[in-house]
Amino acid sequence: MSQDDTPTPPLTAADAAASLRGRAVLIVGCRGRMGAMLCRRGTAAGLDMRGVDVPLTDAVLAPACRDAALVLLCVPAAVFAEVAATVCAHLPDTAILADITSVKVRPLQQMEAVWPGPVVGTHPLFGPATPDGDGLPVTVTPGRTAREQDTALVEAFFRALGCSTFRATADEHDRAMARVQNMNFITNLAYFALLAGQEDLLPYITPSFRRRLHAAEKMLTEDGTMFTGLFEANPYSHEAVRQYRKMLNVAAAGDIELLCRRAQWWWKK
Repeated sequence: MSQDDTPTPPLTAADAAASLRGRAVLIVGCRGRMGAMLCRRGTAAGLDMRGVDVPLTDAVLAPACRDAALVLLCVPAAVFAEVAATVCAHLPDTAILADITSVKVRPLQQMEAVWPGPVVGTHPLFGPATPDGDGLPVTVTPGRTAREQDTALVEAFFRALGCSTFRATADEHDRAMARVQNMNFITNLAYFALLAGQEDLLPYITPSFRRRLHAAEKMLTEDGTMFTGLFEANPYSHEAVRQYRKMLNVAAAGDIELLCRRAQWWWKK
């Protein structure tokens, strides 16, 4: 391992902000919920923040991209590849291209297809409505072209915002999110689809059912299209569904105690 490739200790928020002094950070999709949140937190941390949003014309992108050190794509998966190609036509050779999507394998491939420079994937594991606070986790997935200093600069950006970061490969990330995020979505979706339209159930609704109903409401209504797209974009979603089906088969066979013992792992740690 060369000296340039030696991982550096995590920076404090203040040190991270200082390391980014004089380096412009561009948020593409600055009017979206996540993009606006990152712009606001970056500005509050004293960073040189820039933002662009549709229409992404040459007149808008050329001055915004000029001398940008880090460019974060905060755009929907449906237009991700197109936006990446449009933005890359204006980037300086030294710019780091990154994203914040909840899936990593495909976005990294899409960014590397249009940008020969350093590419780093990220996934903030919190939403735009999460209250500000220190330690919010962010996964960082270095691309094939990313050097240690490129990845460290991306980590410094999030640490300047008060977040914590940890590294993973794109495959590790997507396998985990297929089980954590996508299965949370798909099991709620299947459960409430199963019970939909059954008016005779309404007198029997319990407090625990209402809590689950309330917890799933935003996911299945406001964010249903987004979570559907994330499920379809993650190459490990169907594998996770097959694993879940095995657990249902155990329940169907009547071995509920086995499932209870297994599930209690979460409260015994």
